[in-house]
Amino acid sequence: MGQENRTRGEGNTPLLSQRAAVVFLLAALVGVGAAVLAVLAGNVWPLAVSVGGGAGAMAVVFFNQIID
Repeated sequence: MGQENRTRGEGNTPLLSQRAAVVFLLAALVGVGAAVLAVLAGNVWPLAVSVGGGAGAMAVVFFNQIID
């Protein structure tokens, strides 16, 4: 069985644009930071994960609007 050329168009292109990668990176940092702060405040870890997920989701919306 031969290998197929699965690239289309110009060749190897990135999966995410540079802007999207920065937005998701910042959102992940915000989510992890919020989860750590929630654990340090004495909350149980399932609640801390929920807080981190919510903060990360809002951070995606926020950074998507701010970064142009």
